[in-house]
Amino acid sequence: MQVFDLEAQGLRELNATLHAQSTDTNQTAWEIVNPKGSHAIAVGLDAPIEVNVKGSTGYYCAGMNKQATVHVHGSAGPGVAENMMSGTVVIEGDASQYAGATGNGGTLVIKGNASSRCGISMKGIDIIVHGNIGHMSAFMAQSGNLVVCGNAGDALGDSLYEARLFVRGSVKSLGADCVEKEMRPEHLTLLADLLERGGCDAKPEEFKRYGSARKLYNFNIDNAY
Repeated sequence: MQVFDLEAQGLRELNATLHAQSTDTNQTAWEIVNPKGSHAIAVGLDAPIEVNVKGSTGYYCAGMNKQATVHVHGSAGPGVAENMMSGTVVIEGDASQYAGATGNGGTLVIKGNASSRCGISMKGIDIIVHGNIGHMSAFMAQSGNLVVCGNAGDALGDSLYEARLFVRGSVKSLGADCVEKEMRPEHLTLLADLLERGGCDAKPEEFKRYGSARKLYNFNIDNAY
């Protein structure tokens, strides 16, 4: 285990050290102490390493992640795991707004609540939230899966494309072109896998599925002003 004291050694040195790890590194386990809400911790990683952050982080933690597993033992500020490509990011606490935004792949697990715009413009990422999510979540979500074990705020899935949204609790309102859809056997199988990966104590049968009504895909003269 490599231990890095962020307060003593600084953010620039931390990210440079983590970026220097290659796919065949033998320094695969890292622990970051004294994060104290610092921004841009462990961004742009591209190696199969495991990074444990002992505390809460500021904005853009684990952004653009590839291959790595980043585990935050606290809460995360805005844009956690933004544009991640692969790997796993786990937040033990809450996540601020636009968690997992534009994520192309990998898995983001939030064990607390997520704020507004969770998963906006997601492009293949899987996001599993143990708690609630805020308004405008999955706005223009293109592909991937968003699983919410709690409740969802206003305008869920506004203008979304082919992402799949699974919500266990209530939805305050659905956004434009987002509708409830049938939960078929293949969706139950998919959701069971996602819940297991996220460490969620919930049954697939307890969820509802939401997706695109596909009415915004084509030009409609009635929508022109």
